[in-house]
Amino acid sequence: MAIISLTKGQRIDLTKSNPSLVKAIIGLGWDTNIYSGGHSFDLDASAFLLHSDNKAKGENDFIFYNKLSDPAESVIHTGDNRDGDGDGDDEQIIIDFSKVQPHIHRIAITVTIHDYVSRSQNFGQVSNAYVRVVDENDNNELIRFDLGENFSTETAVIVCELYRHEGEWKFHAVGSGFSGGLVALCKNYGLDAK
Repeated sequence: MAIISLTKGQRIDLTKSNPSLVKAIIGLGWDTNIYSGGHSFDLDASAFLLHSDNKAKGENDFIFYNKLSDPAESVIHTGDNRDGDGDGDDEQIIIDFSKVQPHIHRIAITVTIHDYVSRSQNFGQVSNAYVRVVDENDNNELIRFDLGENFSTETAVIVCELYRHEGEWKFHAVGSGFSGGLVALCKNYGLDAK
């Protein structure tokens, strides 16, 4: 099966055209460029489980390196990669569509830069960033979205969203940058970040 490559803003059906898809691996990868600040570059993937108003309602709707799963285990973060070295995915989030609670309408996948202020880091120093969707059942890569080099001073990115539409799940290639890191993202999704 051919991999479908998306560009920013595109939306595509996920489960309707892949009816056997129950668990999706959301793989995120990146490299760093033009950076010699003396610190490792620690990017962190997170997932926000959003209700019908596109807001998270509490800590159970926020999955990240310090809270690896929601109570239903519908979204599982596989762990923090603190330097992004090596080939392949740097971090992964697994979504089990059969366990996503009915009140969750959208799952936003984001990446932020840890400790970006003291390290003077931003997404302008990141290259080859991508997200891919893999069927966990057969390890078949279904979708890939290369984010390109369109960022400069941003410290957080909404990479993609998976959302319900007429009983099926769709994928939206977002690629939207934010300043203010994880705190800004949490506020955007209705959470009080500390």
